[in-house]
Amino acid sequence: MIRRVAVIVVAGLLAGRDVAAQSDSVARASVLVRAGRLIAVRTGTVLTNQAILIEGDRIKDVGPADAVAAHAPRDARVIDLRNATVLPGLIDCHTHITSDPGDYYKQLFRMSAIDEAVRAHVFAKRTLDAGFTTVRNVGAGEFIDVALRNAINEGAIPGPRMLVSTMPLSATGGHGDVNGMSPYLRFEGFSGIANGVDQIREKIRFEVKYGADLIKVLASAGVLSEEESVGAPQYTQEELNAVVEEAAMWGRKVAAHAHGAEAIKRAVRAGVASVEHGSLIDDEGIRLMKERGTYLVADIYNDDYIIAEYTRLGFPQKIIEKERLVGRQQRENFKKAVQAGVKIAFGTDAGVYPHGWNAKQFAHMVRWGATPLQAIQAATVNAADLLGWADRVGALEPGKFADVIGVVGDPLQDVTVLEHVAFVMKGGQVVKDSLTGGAKAAR
Repeated sequence: MIRRVAVIVVAGLLAGRDVAAQSDSVARASVLVRAGRLIAVRTGTVLTNQAILIEGDRIKDVGPADAVAAHAPRDARVIDLRNATVLPGLIDCHTHITSDPGDYYKQLFRMSAIDEAVRAHVFAKRTLDAGFTTVRNVGAGEFIDVALRNAINEGAIPGPRMLVSTMPLSATGGHGDVNGMSPYLRFEGFSGIANGVDQIREKIRFEVKYGADLIKVLASAGVLSEEESVGAPQYTQEELNAVVEEAAMWGRKVAAHAHGAEAIKRAVRAGVASVEHGSLIDDEGIRLMKERGTYLVADIYNDDYIIAEYTRLGFPQKIIEKERLVGRQQRENFKKAVQAGVKIAFGTDAGVYPHGWNAKQFAHMVRWGATPLQAIQAATVNAADLLGWADRVGALEPGKFADVIGVVGDPLQDVTVLEHVAFVMKGGQVVKDSLTGGAKAAR
């Protein structure tokens, strides 16, 4: 009996080894992508007749098609994008991928975190299909973004790679604290509200414990909330210093929501990695950001959507008026920052407007001072640097994830073609393809 059990165990181990070997073989399958045009995003050079050799989920080689094909395995699958322009997967550094614009009071009073959770995968897929293979999600309730990230990483659902912040840190009565309501109205659930250095440190430890990849702090007032100001500081310099210091101790970067000039400067002095929005930045703030290498992540498209749709969605008039106040100034100050040489990373605030529309911001960036190349770099190499993932994403280079998108046309001449991504590959797997008839078996 013991001997028979031993035979069964050995047979099972051998079978498992064979399955593992087969799985590894599938995982390491080679793919050869032939590209008519390939944008080397670091330089803006457009290279013709290129090929990308992919093994598993990583890029092994990139270069002239014939040279790369010559040392590709004979059984490599071939994807023919010779009629397309190929770029690395795009990166959005400011999303709220667990929510979508809708009726203000319905979402506030009649929907729960469970409603958000069961819809979040839809928004993740829309984002991925739009060519954004990586996102930084800077605010979600109830750790929904952690669960979504984990499900994507495990292959349970399709979506972009995600770095998540969980609940933004907010002062009581601040941008992250539901305001404008009766003091007798209570909202249950997890919260990012923290006041004073000790509470802030405790809250960061709590968020890191349960999955935060970065920390988001609401350094100023905001637009889509009912506090009086749009940009008044809501944390002291001492508190912001503590945010950055505590986050750094746990190996986390800090993204600071800051519209107002003083809040921006406090955040930059504290050492945040990025300023989100930056709407009312002044000359001193621009100088500080440039000196310290702080990234500006300015969502300069969504003003159009808010003004056009948010009255219909039932948002309080106070919010609409704050957007009217800040929208134009944000764009003008974005232009000043670009001209001054402040580092720019692409971030849209998607969730404030529909997911999948992320690329609409490229044209606004060009209209307000960036070149098409600068706008593309903001969503590739710059964004990867901000995320701390420059070794993984942001360029079509050996060793990086095989995140590849294809478009018809030349985005360096007409950046709006990025609004119509026709081919998306994430980690060597094709997730969208309206350019080819599918992969071929021979070269």
